[in-house]
Amino acid sequence: MPKPRAAYPLHWRLMDFTESVADRLFPRSLSRFTGWLMIAPALLLVGILLVGLVQIADASLHTLDRKTFRTSEAFSLDNYRTVLSQGVYLTVLWRSVLGAVLVTLFTLILAFPYAYVMVRTRHASLRKLLLIALFLPFFIGQVVRAYGWLIILGNEGMVNDALALVGVPVQRLLYNYQAVIFGLVQYMLPFAVLMLAPALTAIPQETEAAAGSLGANWGRTMWHVVLPMARPGLIGAGLVVVTLTLTDFAMPAILGGGRQDFVANTIYDQFFRTSDQGVGAALTLMLVALGSLVVGVIFTLFGAGTLAMGRARQ
Repeated sequence: MPKPRAAYPLHWRLMDFTESVADRLFPRSLSRFTGWLMIAPALLLVGILLVGLVQIADASLHTLDRKTFRTSEAFSLDNYRTVLSQGVYLTVLWRSVLGAVLVTLFTLILAFPYAYVMVRTRHASLRKLLLIALFLPFFIGQVVRAYGWLIILGNEGMVNDALALVGVPVQRLLYNYQAVIFGLVQYMLPFAVLMLAPALTAIPQETEAAAGSLGANWGRTMWHVVLPMARPGLIGAGLVVVTLTLTDFAMPAILGGGRQDFVANTIYDQFFRTSDQGVGAALTLMLVALGSLVVGVIFTLFGAGTLAMGRARQ
């Protein structure tokens, strides 16, 4: 004789109720569409992004009438001609691209040994310390970190105080391009380490030991074994850093003092200060195209398989 339902534990009954609700909402006969259902939220977000880009593209084709401060109804490419013909916009674009390249290079140089030591160390306490130091910046906002550097690198900051002890006069360490690059490298370093650590973890330590047993010293092992095998992590970290740097706003605005603006700062100025939405939209689309071009070139050179997608199954 079957037991009454009340005789079963409460969590069993809750699970049965949940399954019955799920069957009513999504019958098992539709289980072949489960995959599409799981990615539906992501597709919805991508669709919203595409709608926004279409609206921005439409705004970029209308110029601002400086007399009435109203956008024209006629379509034209004047906003793109303005961006490509005026030196100030070309300077900002070049500064952003150069900054992205430099920040990516310096960040990878610093992130690789950090990630390698964190993964390979046999001391649990050192690994915990490195992990804490890695995740701690995520609890502090980017703007707060930038203002922290203002205090440290200012004319009366800790660095200049230390230099004064050895007789070095006050150095101007802020509001220049080097300060922006420095701040961005410090900001991007945790992202790069997090991308590199899984790739280094996947490299068997026996491979390095085998290279050593064949006569390779530490340097040759790193160059010929570890670095090639860590290529997916290096490319992934590079992609993350270069795209985030191209679109960064806070570091150039705060550490650059308004004189080392990147594209994002100029877009903000066009939308909210000069109210020239046409030029701002044109710059936005050019930034999207630039980022897409960088990603496309990297995938063309190294292939998506380097990110463990597609080609790894072949």
